[in-house]
Amino acid sequence: MHSMNTMDKQVKIVLKSGKDQSLRRRHPWVFSGAIKKIYGQPAEGDLVEVYDNKEEQLGTGHYQDGSIAIRMLTFGEVGVGEDLYATRVTNAWNHRRQEGLYDPGSGNAFRLVNAEGDGLPGLIIDYYNGAAVIQVHSAGMFRNMEHIVAALKNLDGLPVDTIYNKSKHTLPEKPGIQPSDQLLLGERSEGEVLENGYRFRINWERGQKTGFFIDQRENRSLLKRYAKDRNVLNMFCFSGSFSVYALGGGAALVHSVDSSGHAIDLTRENVEMNFGNAENHEAFAADAFEFMQDIDQKYDLVVLDPPAFAKHQRVLNNALQGYKRMNQKAIEQIRPGGILFTFSCSQAVSRENFRKSVFAAAANTGREVRILHQMSQPADHPVSIYHPEGEYLKGLVLKID
Repeated sequence: MHSMNTMDKQVKIVLKSGKDQSLRRRHPWVFSGAIKKIYGQPAEGDLVEVYDNKEEQLGTGHYQDGSIAIRMLTFGEVGVGEDLYATRVTNAWNHRRQEGLYDPGSGNAFRLVNAEGDGLPGLIIDYYNGAAVIQVHSAGMFRNMEHIVAALKNLDGLPVDTIYNKSKHTLPEKPGIQPSDQLLLGERSEGEVLENGYRFRINWERGQKTGFFIDQRENRSLLKRYAKDRNVLNMFCFSGSFSVYALGGGAALVHSVDSSGHAIDLTRENVEMNFGNAENHEAFAADAFEFMQDIDQKYDLVVLDPPAFAKHQRVLNNALQGYKRMNQKAIEQIRPGGILFTFSCSQAVSRENFRKSVFAAAANTGREVRILHQMSQPADHPVSIYHPEGEYLKGLVLKID
């Protein structure tokens, strides 16, 4: 672990003329193309001071060799001390506590730190009933892991018995940085959480992301309101959380589909934990597009919650085509009066682009389609108003006649 005293080197980065505007508007990223000159030789994750080309300090951030070259921690002349991590992690917890997101009796899973939304770019921490699962997306956060861990151990009113660093696949290996997934506190690799009173088994070592898609909590509750007496198809079901809520809402029949056998096992386990041997639930390990070829008139509530089709801007077009194809299949085949919950979790896909691809899908079917709800991420996934890219989750609830 490097110490925090990287400022001793006084690495100073000067931006090109006109490239200071986004920092003056508190956008937390500096792209490599905006840099005019680097004084010194910053290592991956070093703290650097950023100036405009008239010598005015714009802020301090973590340096990284990549298209996002600097992630800003402070703006103006405010420096970065060791207490920054403890202060911001504590502030993040206080926000969740005030929002009532932690209730040991009914809900004990939430996002504790949401990167830029909590003033800690490059850091995600999800909380699962005593376990804090960390994902870092920047070398600077990786190098300050000890401060992050210390902050987690000292949170007032939030028990933390397990800390797991799951950054192997979110951080590229660079000189001096060899990320590996590992336990930093405790011995557990899985646990059970409560969400709105429903039980879910979560394995942070083997699961996708940090083990569970906490960001859909409110959208699952919304689905529950529509589920009564309907035949529900939950595509890309992963852990079966939408299926559990649909069954809880009184669905007549629920089918869960995922291409991963592990996901199907997890779905069956979660359904059984909440409803025992639910005879109106079936799970299928199958390719989504193949399964949707022939579902005509079988379902009147369909959930489409695919993994991110577009990780990067350059594959955006293919992704939008994918969303269009998939939504068109569902809209064509859903029963009259059916409800479609459709999502995109790709940061590269804007709310507007997502709506356009769903619009194009609907237009191709010629059916009457109305938007009932527009969905986003919940309050434990806050978006800095200066960083609209943080709003990655988009969803629509459509009524199809």
